[in-house]
Amino acid sequence: MKVVTTTAELRIQLAESRRAGKSVALVPTMGCLHAGHARLIREARSLADIVVVSIYVNPLQFGPSEDFSRYPRSFDADAEICAVEGADIIFHPHNLYPEDGPKVTLTVRELGDSLCGATRPGHFDGVATVVAILFNAVQPDIAVFGEKDWQQLAIIRRMVADLHMPLEIVGVQTVREADGLAMSSRNRYLNDVELEKSIALSAALRAMQTQVANGERDVPAIKAVGHRLLLESGIEPEYLDIRDAGSLKALDSLNGNPARAFVAARIGRARLIDNIPIETMTETP
Repeated sequence: MKVVTTTAELRIQLAESRRAGKSVALVPTMGCLHAGHARLIREARSLADIVVVSIYVNPLQFGPSEDFSRYPRSFDADAEICAVEGADIIFHPHNLYPEDGPKVTLTVRELGDSLCGATRPGHFDGVATVVAILFNAVQPDIAVFGEKDWQQLAIIRRMVADLHMPLEIVGVQTVREADGLAMSSRNRYLNDVELEKSIALSAALRAMQTQVANGERDVPAIKAVGHRLLLESGIEPEYLDIRDAGSLKALDSLNGNPARAFVAARIGRARLIDNIPIETMTETP
């Protein structure tokens, strides 16, 4: 496994593989890798000949009051996970932007206005910009992302479609702790009491999922069940919502199309997010 820090060096490393007709998969990360990232790398390993894992904490997607400076960085441990899971190259750039800052960036419309975007203005513009840069640097055939950041995944899929980018986006199911908590790099901010409290996030989503399985289709009624469970656990959610899985448009009632339940909340120092599928496409005879 090689570690490269510049786009020029990365392209040199990939040139021989491309001449040999080998396929390339990219797993973009901000480091602080855990079992969820390991699954992404394994999925990439199963889909392509060469696996590139990028590790870059992107300043463009952090707001002025957010945790860029204290975002956990653990490169040596990250590199060990990459090696164990079969990554071929770690792309670990020091800075992907010009010294005077980027002057041309991407703007996400509509898809980035709700859910996390409602309280993190500019966040998804920063995500789209850095992912586009990584796609240009690596030129992968496949890029693999986790479904825990479903809004991000939906935006990247739309970016690839809108900008005619020649690659396939693969989503991988969220990896969870035994108690249901979605794995996240920010979970390490939580103390034992906060970890116990955070279980309510996935429990609320599952309760909403159960309501749908039992035949409920009214979205406010479904949300009320999850919201009550969160409040009983002492959590006031930043949002708790049900949206169309593709367009992320708000729903008043479920209509047979794929939909997902989303939640975000601050627990201690951590802002945690989660989502699950709440209705899948109704099959037609």
